[in-house]
Amino acid sequence: MSSWKKVSKTNQRTHRERHQPASRAHLGLLEKKKDYRQRAKDHNEKQRTLKLLKRRALNRNPDEFYFHMINSRVEDGEHKELDKDDEHTPDQIHLMQSQDLRYVSTKRTMESRKINRLQSYLHLLDAANQVKNKHIFFVDTEKEAKQFDLTKQLDTHPALLKRRINRLRTNALKNLTLPKVDEVVIEKLAAERDKAYMELQKRIERERELTIIQQKLEIKRHLLNKKESTPKRIKPSTKDAPPVYMWKYERKR
Repeated sequence: MSSWKKVSKTNQRTHRERHQPASRAHLGLLEKKKDYRQRAKDHNEKQRTLKLLKRRALNRNPDEFYFHMINSRVEDGEHKELDKDDEHTPDQIHLMQSQDLRYVSTKRTMESRKINRLQSYLHLLDAANQVKNKHIFFVDTEKEAKQFDLTKQLDTHPALLKRRINRLRTNALKNLTLPKVDEVVIEKLAAERDKAYMELQKRIERERELTIIQQKLEIKRHLLNKKESTPKRIKPSTKDAPPVYMWKYERKR
């Protein structure tokens, strides 16, 4: 009996969901059960969220007050903090921002110099050996060209022919004493190299962030200049880019 059930199951026909009839093709694709479940799940989540917000609104204390209600406002769809004019004078604000700008500029210059040193340490040797250039030797006759030996001409080992730097001569190789290097030392050197590359990546990212901060401070300093007309903001500030303003062109006498 059990074997007959297995055979009957294997011979069952696979039922497929029908497609949208031709007469209803203008309504779009026919919604399947998986589509309905996904739509129903999203609808129920939104209803639960609305119910929670309504409950919070009903339980809110109408006499509640906090200072951020009067210290902020919405301008052009962007939430901004109100400037407190009574805390600092315009000259004091300009001085503080100029000091911040000078500090950020100094830090960015330091990071840029460290990046240059790391790049020269990590990439200089590899880049020098990968440069595609030619070294042409001239001979007088075809016989000399056929008998030309590059190893003898450069007076080095055949394994060092492709190197463009630190190509030692044969006499230097004979007098050279190499230290014994095992796998542990090789792994340690590889780990130090990877660590240096990670440091380079972090410093490049920090230098980029300092550049964005410096640009934002410079734009804020220009906006404090009351002698110039108020510029028009084209793009708001983001975490990856400073805001973009357009000043009206004024002809100088």
